[in-house]
Amino acid sequence: MRALAWALASALAWSACGKPETERLAASVNGDRITYGDLASYEVSRFLNSPGAGVPANSHQDQLQRLGLLRELIDQRLLLQRADAQGLVAADREVEAALERHRVAYGTPAEFREFLLGAGIEPEALRTELRHQLTVERLLNREVSSRVRVSASEMRKYYDSNLAAFSVPELQLHLAQILVTDAPVTPIPNLRNDDATDPASARRKIHRIREELEDGAEFEQLALHYSEDPTYAANGGDMGFIPQSALENTDVRLRRALVSMQPGEFSQVVETDGEYRILHLIGIEPAGQRDFDNPSVRESIREVLANRKEQLLRLAFYEVERSRATIRNHLAEEIATEHGIRD
Repeated sequence: MRALAWALASALAWSACGKPETERLAASVNGDRITYGDLASYEVSRFLNSPGAGVPANSHQDQLQRLGLLRELIDQRLLLQRADAQGLVAADREVEAALERHRVAYGTPAEFREFLLGAGIEPEALRTELRHQLTVERLLNREVSSRVRVSASEMRKYYDSNLAAFSVPELQLHLAQILVTDAPVTPIPNLRNDDATDPASARRKIHRIREELEDGAEFEQLALHYSEDPTYAANGGDMGFIPQSALENTDVRLRRALVSMQPGEFSQVVETDGEYRILHLIGIEPAGQRDFDNPSVRESIREVLANRKEQLLRLAFYEVERSRATIRNHLAEEIATEHGIRD
């Protein structure tokens, strides 16, 4: 909640003075204006995508974070100009889908609108910012991601150089869970902002979720929407691979549930001291050396190498675009002047 409070306070500080303040120039990119209002909209959109973001501890960190956001926004404008020239602007349906994903986290459309207006951001301004983000991603997918290639020889070389990473010393269980507690949770980690606050409501909630699983609902989506697990809800409940020995220290009721499960199965509701869980045994990884021809091994290697290449290419792409542009950062100039730095 402190992150949310800071985001709102910061956005309000930028826009509290009314229209003249929101239209004051923060930067320009090839003649394209970036106002403090644009910067406030960008900050709110970033908070919506990363609600766990840290809170600046003092005014200097506040300025540092604001400068960083403006640098991102300058880069965004650079790529928007290129995307626009290539006709890659995001379609209305994509923007509305992204907006709906954010609305869901705030309950009702009215509550979401109240949040935006409380931050001094018009819904249309956020819609514009989301279109910008989607458009930039379209451009990056076309210009960068589509050019990333990982050869079989590169994958084999990585495997041979990291054999220990593919050795499993003991049997591991790939687990996921949906967790509901009988006490209030702050912040609420699920997309529906849904929190049980007493034993009766917790039992009703977890059994309703179990019924939805029986009716064919996807475990991952239910975890995203309803789990109260601060660690794994955002991952769709996926807890990763857990060594068998680590389970020896867990509650005996959880161990009993796992022993009776086969890969792919869901447990019944498991109650442990005010916590209610549904476990999903995704798979079992036996001990031993995982072979290079194992599909999951090859896919994990491909993903690591592809991510490395894409990060490099994206960085190079941004730097090339900056080198071609005419940029003026008015916020940076104001901060420099405030602290006595002169040309």
